[in-house]
Amino acid sequence: MVLSTSLHSLCIIPHTSQSKIPSIFNLLKSPLSKTHLKFNPIFKPSSLSLFTQPSKLRPKTQNFRTPTIRSLFTGIVEEMGEIKQLGMADHGGFDLKIHAKTVIEDVHLGDSIAVNGTCLTVTDFDTYLGEFTVGLAPETLRKTSLSELEPGSLVNLERAIQPTGRMGGHFVQGHVDGTGEIVGKQVEGDSLWIKVKTDKNLMKYVVPKGFIAIDGTSLTVVDVFEEELCFNFMLVAYTQQKVVIPLKEIGQKVNLEVDILGKYVERLLRSGFVDSIKDSRFPETHNKTGIVNQLPKSYNTSSYM
Repeated sequence: MVLSTSLHSLCIIPHTSQSKIPSIFNLLKSPLSKTHLKFNPIFKPSSLSLFTQPSKLRPKTQNFRTPTIRSLFTGIVEEMGEIKQLGMADHGGFDLKIHAKTVIEDVHLGDSIAVNGTCLTVTDFDTYLGEFTVGLAPETLRKTSLSELEPGSLVNLERAIQPTGRMGGHFVQGHVDGTGEIVGKQVEGDSLWIKVKTDKNLMKYVVPKGFIAIDGTSLTVVDVFEEELCFNFMLVAYTQQKVVIPLKEIGQKVNLEVDILGKYVERLLRSGFVDSIKDSRFPETHNKTGIVNQLPKSYNTSSYM
């Protein structure tokens, strides 16, 4: 037990022993999904491993600070990073080490960085080597396509937007709703058409000319094919050079995050929010038997719908 004192408080902090953390292999077991994760234990000696031996060149700027609420992204990818190492760490969790240039310039412990559209927390970094580490929860591995990554894979990276930044794309939370499968790629001029198939639970939020985040990239849906459970989008030449989507082949997965506004609207409609507003504004239109009373002929209700 440790006694902690300060000018304003006196508290006793019980000493807790570290419990054994369950293996990621057990945590990943789920009857509803299968992953094709290739584990490369990072506690195993490797020339790339920095988990077992801390870097001697680590800058002194790596002081922990409590992260502010900044976990909002725009879907405008800042750079493509390279996976250096991934797998089980000696602390029992699953870590992902990424080489980057831009997003690591002003990084701090606890910062949020979107990796292929997945909001992840920086747990370690080395600005000299240009690398940072993020931890992955078992649910993240099941819900996203990150389980398909391997050393050398490229990933889209974006830092959380600051209040003074420009909203170049749309509101992206970094909360992946599910994955889609690339089922078609077709070149037209210098642009590239890509067709993605997903499940019906996500398709209901996909609308023509609507926003969607694909591997963290803010894109516009062009066509929706309801019967096929598919939609397509187009990448211009510039975008093709800045994101990882064109590098993926037919059959590979992409992370999908639908527009959050659509989910909010659906939630409000299902909760009876609209009906409650009607009843509160026009209480005289309903009696106890549920029969609508007649309003004055001069009253136009359409203007309030």
